[in-house]
Amino acid sequence: MVTIIDTERGSRAERAGVLAGDILLSINGHEIRDVLDYRFYLAEREITLQLHRGAELLDICIRKQMYDDIGLVFETPLMDKKHSCTNKCIFCFIDQLPPGMRDTLYFKDDDSRLSFLHGNYITMTNLSKQDIDRIKEMHISPVNISVHTTNPELRVKMMHNRFAGEVLGYIRQLADAGIKLRGQIVLCRGINDGAELDRTLQDLAEYYPAMDSVSVVPAGLTGHRENLYPLSPFTPEECADVIRQVNAFGDECVKRYGERIFYCSDEFYVKSGTPLPPYEYWGDFSQIENGVGMLSSLGHEFEFALSMLADEEKNTPRNISVATGEAAYGFISKLVEKAKKACPHLQCRVYCVKNVFFGGQVTVAGLITGRDLAEQLSGNSLGEEVLLSRTMLRAEGDMFLCNMTPEELSEKLGVPLRFSDCDGAEFLDALLGLGGEIRRKA
Repeated sequence: MVTIIDTERGSRAERAGVLAGDILLSINGHEIRDVLDYRFYLAEREITLQLHRGAELLDICIRKQMYDDIGLVFETPLMDKKHSCTNKCIFCFIDQLPPGMRDTLYFKDDDSRLSFLHGNYITMTNLSKQDIDRIKEMHISPVNISVHTTNPELRVKMMHNRFAGEVLGYIRQLADAGIKLRGQIVLCRGINDGAELDRTLQDLAEYYPAMDSVSVVPAGLTGHRENLYPLSPFTPEECADVIRQVNAFGDECVKRYGERIFYCSDEFYVKSGTPLPPYEYWGDFSQIENGVGMLSSLGHEFEFALSMLADEEKNTPRNISVATGEAAYGFISKLVEKAKKACPHLQCRVYCVKNVFFGGQVTVAGLITGRDLAEQLSGNSLGEEVLLSRTMLRAEGDMFLCNMTPEELSEKLGVPLRFSDCDGAEFLDALLGLGGEIRRKA
């Protein structure tokens, strides 16, 4: 049961007499615990809401179109609290955060509902048989699974959870039920790489076509690992070896299934200096939010958009700067040079920002803080604007990870900020002043 805090003005729920403060018990006799129950059982043309209103028990009937919403408002999007993680993974990034950040950043979620709704990866260690049955009944797809290893004993060791090995059996249950699965392997040097990685790739391939893609990403290591499990980063040569290992197995999958299935993240390519595969290599880019194929997609979209520019767009005077992380710096610099060659009045400098906040080893743009941007860009020639990736801002509060707002950073740098998504066409538009979100000093 969940509490209704409001109804949308003019909605079916308001017209039917539902009030703020009513408690929703069931829809057509099915108990409502959270957003998944609500959406699933709301999909009928005729529904009966069972409500508690004080001491009264009410039934309210509503006719509507299939799948239409009825305008109920709940306290949280999940209509429930997030499910927290019960693991103590040896590579957990949240355990490596410095002190003094927002409390919400230290919360570890491991919620199957967020896997479906927002693409989060789950370990399955806090799923019950009832949860698995509900996923199968509602045919919730895709389910994104943080696998890491299919060796039960090693998974228990890596996650410090005695159930971590036995819940691997859920993968077979979901696959047999026709649920689409996507996997993730966070690779730790000397732990689940080498022969253990071979085993994991072999085991997960057996779940195809339900398991339609698996990403292999390096563990993110910050400079705040005091009293944590000793882990070291992969060397450039080892990154190249991982790429060869995964690609060799992916080539076999292409022969066997017609699909590659297994992909290394862009970070392995950048760190090893291995050229990025062509655009076609990445299939349907199903793991792009995991940093898999993101640079290839960005470059492909950018070059297509560049070829479509009108003459007046190419000849607009523009003087800006771009700031990005160490991982993307070389790639972004090449894109900017292509744009400058096609647009003779474009002046643009690209700045590489080192992530001092997290200790210097984190290189992705999305984890750069306002503090590092302010310290490393101040005093430089920035032009009319600074262009940044929107991934640097956290959705909650629209701030950098260090709690600085874009307006505060703009004030420190003395120029407006412009943000664009990881989309090549939008990035080009932002370079030329045609798109993106502008944030000015407070």
